[in-house]
Amino acid sequence: MSHNDSSDHLKRGLSNRHIQLIALGGAIGTGLFLGSSEAIKIAGPAVLIGYAITGFIAFMIMRQLAEMTVQEPVAGSFSHFAYRYWSDFAGFASGWNYWLLYILVGMSELTAAAGYIQHWFPIPTWISVLAFFILINAVNLAAVKVYGEVEFWFAIIKVVAVISMILFGGWLLFSGNAGPEATVTNLWTHGGFMPTGFTGLILALAVIMFSFGGLELVGITAAEAKDPEKTIPKATNQVIYRILIFYIGALAVLLCLHPWNQIDPNQSAFVTVFDYLDHNMVANILNFVVLTAALSVYNSGLYCNSRMLYSLAEQGNAPKRLMKTNHRGTPVYAVLFSGVIVLTVVVINYYIPKEAFRILMALVTSTLVINWIMISFTHIMFRRQKNKEGVVPKFKALFYPIGNIVCLAFLFGILVLLGMDEGKRISVLLIPVWVIILGIGYAVKAFLGKQKPTQS
Repeated sequence: MSHNDSSDHLKRGLSNRHIQLIALGGAIGTGLFLGSSEAIKIAGPAVLIGYAITGFIAFMIMRQLAEMTVQEPVAGSFSHFAYRYWSDFAGFASGWNYWLLYILVGMSELTAAAGYIQHWFPIPTWISVLAFFILINAVNLAAVKVYGEVEFWFAIIKVVAVISMILFGGWLLFSGNAGPEATVTNLWTHGGFMPTGFTGLILALAVIMFSFGGLELVGITAAEAKDPEKTIPKATNQVIYRILIFYIGALAVLLCLHPWNQIDPNQSAFVTVFDYLDHNMVANILNFVVLTAALSVYNSGLYCNSRMLYSLAEQGNAPKRLMKTNHRGTPVYAVLFSGVIVLTVVVINYYIPKEAFRILMALVTSTLVINWIMISFTHIMFRRQKNKEGVVPKFKALFYPIGNIVCLAFLFGILVLLGMDEGKRISVLLIPVWVIILGIGYAVKAFLGKQKPTQS
């Protein structure tokens, strides 16, 4: 098949603004709008410190990924690097693990979106899930530039909403229109700034970390980024501080407007606070925003999945047919395959609508941690090889190798915390099962004598 008909090549149709907003879109979702409520309940106002700590860890890991992708901008990024600089099995496992992560994220976000719709229309969740599934898959089958534009505007809605909420909340706070209970002293008058102590802060980190999942999409976009040597470093540096401003700024305003111990951990803190303040219109607007956020994350996740499958096929770790692209440079079969797997969420929501979201989110958390562990460890192997070759990275990660050690210790600590939580323990217990499945898959691939992966 010739290169001219674009049958097996992606196209560089993403600019810096697309890449930044794709990463923001992947990170600003259910983790912030729903997950923050649980984190607040665990740590109180000290959750702000937790977000700062986790944000710094996320920044170091994203710099590690960026160093590799700037040096070698390829589809599927860290799956390629795990294969090339670690081992065949590492590349196979990291790619399929990341694919599974966003399959589960897609299922959970579609389920969450259906739940938000019920705020206005009490229709069965599976109907909403199916409608949103068709819409987002249609977007991903279009040219990558169309996807980039749609995700850009999805993310714009979320960013504008969060900034508006910070400004409006700040106005309510300092104008006195929120009532006498809304005061900065809420940060320390209800049991202190760390009401649950240092232990509470540590336990909250496992919940907080999930909010930063999606930042690694900066690396996944490398193969379709215009001038990746400039756009990837810029996007990496700018995205993280914007995320920290949005997260810490928004939560600080919420915690000032309303006592932390009166926030329901099972509902969005954003909607809860403005409902309490009798701003029903604002609460409805925020419900629309969290709906947009869920769809945005699924949109980013489906994009990520299709590109990871493309990379796996390129390496020989998935059927070569998944590399097939249309004349617009979209990996059609990869998008369709991921879409068909995610479609099973319609069945899940039909039979167990009330339990679907909780079950899916429990499975998401541990796969996210595994991916970040593999990124950081792969970067160590990458840098060692480049040092042997005398190659100076074009864009360096921070504090190598100490930064990698700190990140890995933090991530393994998160797994320990997940194992200590009875409600989340299943996500850790299933890790060995998933590793066995990956091992069997790799053994079958080797037995069938599939073509050895080729380097890009």
